[in-house]
Amino acid sequence: MKTMEQKNVETVNQFIEAFWNQSELDSVDRFLSNDYQELSYQSKEGLKKFAATILEAFPDKQYTVEEIIGQGDKVLVRMTVKGTHQGMFFGTAPTGNTIDVTLYRQYRVEDGKIAEHRGWIDMVTMWSQIRGS
Repeated sequence: MKTMEQKNVETVNQFIEAFWNQSELDSVDRFLSNDYQELSYQSKEGLKKFAATILEAFPDKQYTVEEIIGQGDKVLVRMTVKGTHQGMFFGTAPTGNTIDVTLYRQYRVEDGKIAEHRGWIDMVTMWSQIRGS
């Protein structure tokens, strides 16, 4: 029988695959709780808008979970995103440069649904890779 931590890790892994890798933006309805708190992008809609921006700028993006830890109701994730800058990204025209950036996510899972998310991405490295500097 799976522990709560194992189930929570599975939920987060499935969300990352569906939402970030398969770009199923409406999967938020399946994975996120009704009272979901988005601490990085303000709201569910903010999260979807950011994901759409990433998809437009890096259509070949791929998120890889490097490390995932479940502890109580929290799931901590270290992952990388790789992709090619092929579309507008916050006012920057496509450069064709590739990115390989580390990001961290913390999720809180309640009753099989993600109830809270906060994240950090190494934007300094990302911008330097986009600009080729």
